[in-house]
Amino acid sequence: MSVAELRTKSPKELNQELENLRREQFNLRMQNKTGQSPKPHKIREAKKKIAQVKTLMVENKKGDKE
Repeated sequence: MSVAELRTKSPKELNQELENLRREQFNLRMQNKTGQSPKPHKIREAKKKIAQVKTLMVENKKGDKE
């Protein structure tokens, strides 16, 4: 999902997306530790997406205050 698509989402939808991404990241880490070894780039991608969603959430909060 691109940043432009994330910008159109409501705060409630962003929270849901963040929860889903954290769950995905956890599952990928557990697979890596148990030797099922997912593709390593998937873990990095999940981490980047989480950062993007969190950044947008902060931007939305700042925009509400102004």
